[in-house]
Amino acid sequence: MRAAPLLAASLLAAFVAALLAAGMAQAKAPEATQAEVAHLLAAVDKSQCKFNRNGSWHDAKAARSHLQKKFAYMDKRDLAPTTEKFIELGASTSSSSGKPYQMQCGSGKPVTSASWLSEELAKYRKAK
Repeated sequence: MRAAPLLAASLLAAFVAALLAAGMAQAKAPEATQAEVAHLLAAVDKSQCKFNRNGSWHDAKAARSHLQKKFAYMDKRDLAPTTEKFIELGASTSSSSGKPYQMQCGSGKPVTSASWLSEELAKYRKAK
């Protein structure tokens, strides 16, 4: 007769764990962060700059797609509470090689994606 309360407690614990896991899977960055990241992704796309990732150059559309996937991954895990955290942890270096990402616009010198994105973020915030 003691098995029933243990079973009920186990089921309740499993239910609570499932609810917590579902909540974590639905994590969303604050609206301000989402808007800023959306602006940065659009700016990358419109920039016509080249994007260097792990030694290979990619066009702006591929850069946007890659960074968008990284933000979605981070957002789902509540790892991008601010735009600065997204830039620092997701948009500045390769998670596989640790090499910094670079942006090259026109015939200019390549710059780190962290500095390019941070500068664009500052412009966006100033214009608001």
